[in-house]
Amino acid sequence: MASSSDLDLVAVTKRFGPHLAVNDVSFSVTRGDFFSILGPSGCGKTTLMRMIAGFEDPTSGDIRIRGKSMVGVPANRRPVNMVFQSLALFPMMSVGENVAYGLNCRGVARAEAEQRATRMLERVGLKGFAERRVTALSGGQRQRVAIARCLVLEPTLVLLDEPLGALDLKLREHMKIELKQLQSTFNTTFAYITHDQSEALVMSDRIAVMNQGRFEQVGSPRELYHNPATPFVASFVGETNRWSGEGGGAGGTDIRLAAGATVHSTGIVPAKSVLCFVRPEAVALSANAESLASLPNRFEGRVSAVLFDGANSSLLIDTQGFDQPIRAVLPQAGPLAGIEVGASIHLGWTADAMKVFPA
Repeated sequence: MASSSDLDLVAVTKRFGPHLAVNDVSFSVTRGDFFSILGPSGCGKTTLMRMIAGFEDPTSGDIRIRGKSMVGVPANRRPVNMVFQSLALFPMMSVGENVAYGLNCRGVARAEAEQRATRMLERVGLKGFAERRVTALSGGQRQRVAIARCLVLEPTLVLLDEPLGALDLKLREHMKIELKQLQSTFNTTFAYITHDQSEALVMSDRIAVMNQGRFEQVGSPRELYHNPATPFVASFVGETNRWSGEGGGAGGTDIRLAAGATVHSTGIVPAKSVLCFVRPEAVALSANAESLASLPNRFEGRVSAVLFDGANSSLLIDTQGFDQPIRAVLPQAGPLAGIEVGASIHLGWTADAMKVFPA
């Protein structure tokens, strides 16, 4: 039976001397998925990608593409293409020649290679660009040329290594949406690595969060954001408030934070020493205490900073019993929209808004 996954890694480990770069990683990527590997610099994600591409051999384990083992198969014989952050376009060639290059290397007749390259440029929104010099293009256009050069070879799997890293913020936001749309249009399987959690959340069907050579959690963006499985995932994916504390023991739900406040969670506190996480958008704000009376976690604080960023604006609130300011989303309308530093404010959150892990 044909495999429904385009990529399977089975217990893949990679050592460089005594350093364990990738530690017993297993996962599958379903055909047509946009799968991202998200993690901080040095977590092993580039090493993992280089093994899939064939630039590195695993120390142990198996890498399969459409069910066939790729161990020992050289990079140029794998049905895989890679887009690097540097894009690696040839400046001495025209746009069309860049896109047709891989086809020419495969022995496709020049006229057919040119035709296929022209069609692919149309599909990535660069109709009429075949004769232009690569050096005359904007960053976003170059990005699309690199992807066209990759997709024209009809690979089973496209690997993208931090491809938006060199772009400015505005263009990066635009290219996130473009990449996702291109991937959907072609229905090609994309494996994408990034340290930027907003890139991963916006584009991916599934995300693996990688830390120190291992996968901490694999799931949909929604699962990782709302139900993190480990403290690392809770900290790394999205903005969050984080506090350490001690559980009350004997099946209680109370936690005493290191700085003195008592907070309440749902369910039994999982250990004596714990880490607590609350998303900024889960923090309710009010000018008066009465409107938050139903919340089990209620406090009064003073605004120490207003971080203005349009719809993503937030407040930092100094609150007694907490060792650092509590971050909350600033409402865009209503009585608190224009709140200023120094203002008194009431804040609170539900028991289930707080995720608690053993420290």
